[in-house]
This record gives sequence, C-alpha cells and structure tokens, in this order.
Amino acid sequence: MSISQRLTDVFRSATEIPLYDSSKFVLFSDCHRGVNDWADDFANNQGLFFHSLDHYYFEKGFTYIELGDVDELWENRAFADVRRAHSHVFWLMRKFYLDNRLYMIWGNHDIERQSPQTVKETLYEYHDERTGQVEPLFDGIQVHEGLVLRDLATGGKIFLVHGHQGDPLNDHWWRVGRFFVRHLWRHLQLLGIRDPTRPAKNFKKRGEVEKAIGAWVQANQQMTICGHTHRSVFPDEGDLPYFNTGSCVHPRCITGLEIQNREITLIKWWYKPRDDGAMCVTREEKAGPRRLDTLLLRA
Repeated sequence: MSISQRLTDVFRSATEIPLYDSSKFVLFSDCHRGVNDWADDFANNQGLFFHSLDHYYFEKGFTYIELGDVDELWENRAFADVRRAHSHVFWLMRKFYLDNRLYMIWGNHDIERQSPQTVKETLYEYHDERTGQVEPLFDGIQVHEGLVLRDLATGGKIFLVHGHQGDPLNDHWWRVGRFFVRHLWRHLQLLGIRDPTRPAKNFKKRGEVEKAIGAWVQANQQMTICGHTHRSVFPDEGDLPYFNTGSCVHPRCITGLEIQNREITLIKWWYKPRDDGAMCVTREEKAGPRRLDTLLLRA
C-alpha cells in the first residue's frame, strides 16, 4: 500500500481531540528510550527531557502527546527493562495520565503497540522492585496510530502521525527491520555503522520520506505534524503546513512543538552556559509562534 493511501486511512480513522482557545499541548517524538546502556540514544538527554516534562506538568498545565518511537522496542526485547531504566520519566508520565493529559501514538520502533493485547500486557501495570507488588502504570490506555486535533472554533484539523507509514522496511516488513536492528545493528552501532531503517541517519531516505508526506499534505490541504525523520520542520509563511517535532536524541538538545493560545511554536531544550560558566537547562523558541488560523486549511 502506498504512503499516500496509508496516511489517508490513518487520518480517516484517527481519534479526535478537541482544541479549545485555552488548550495547551506539547508534542515530542523519537525519544528511543532504551535500557541506559551504551546503545541507549536517550540516555544522554534524559535529564533535559525530565526537566522539560516537569515544566509542562507542574508549571504550565500542558497535555503531553508522544508521536511514536518513544520507547526503543526494536533494540530491546522487554519494555519492562526500559521502564525500569527510566522509571523517573514514567513516574512523571503517569501523573499526566492520571490527569487525562497524556496521549500516545506508536511509530515503527514501538509498532508492536498496534496490538491492544500487547498494550494491556506491557503498559497497564508493572512490577515494582521496591515493594514487590504489581502497580498500575497507564491502566486502560489506548495507543493510537494517528490522532486529530479538531479546532472547535473553525472545524479545522491538525493531523498527528509518526510518519513511517508506507515505508516497506518500517511498516509492511517491520518484523524484518526489527530482526536486523535487534540482532545486528544494535551491536554494530557502537562501531559507528549506520542503521538503514532510520531516516535520521540516511539523508537520502529522509528526503524521500519528507517528499512523500509533503505530497499528501499538498493533495489533501491538511496541516500535519510528524516525527520519524528526527529533523525538525517549521514551514515558512505560504509553505505547505507540514511540521516535524524533530527528536529527543539530538546531541546536547531535544526539540518539540508547543500549541497554546491558538499558536504553534518550535522549541528546543538545551544546556546553556551562563556568564559564570555554570550550565543551566534552557527553553528556546527556534521558530514561531504562528497562528493556527493561517494553517488550518481544511474544515
């Protein structure tokens, strides 16, 4: 099935989330949370990520949406090991969930979550090593392939999807891709060998993915936000309304998108040196804000 048809199918079946004037959303993707070993791409930025999520929960009252590839389940067989390695992150995410402020989309590296049974077995609860008891995590959660933010004022829609749809090795033949990543590329990663399944490390592949998604956005006149490529995208005035969050595994920074006050902004969290030489976690606006009214082309 083509990329265009896959995106259309996901868009038509996507669960809708209402977008109000007062709504506040933060979107991150491609955390690739691992088990805190040398192959864990998330490990270096886990402090940045936790600080930013803490900011969005306690200070700003945002709803958090994950756009896929958030847990590295191709390299790592057991999600329980990932949760244990980054238990502080999941503790905070549970607080979002209990407040009905957490949504999850699956990508190719956590594609097994397309199975409701897998979600139930791995995300509903966990074994607490301290107490020896089974504790709730995201009990009852639904992991989506796509979501739509519907603007209640205009009827316009923002399509949220990971962006791997229609890519043979990452979609149709994902088990083959997972096999090679888990049993070969994970071990070669330390030697600097590029993983061919990740467009982030293959410029030609990344360009092809962005071109295909852009063609769908053009044909459907539909504002769309993706992850997958790890390259943040914030279109200029008059360009196609295709956005990309970037990723949480950039060297020394994480990027994402904020939606609030009916505006969208590309943000970066990084360690910025102060005049006295101390390093502090800093939120920086890289592009925007842009009014959603100018981007919601389809009602």
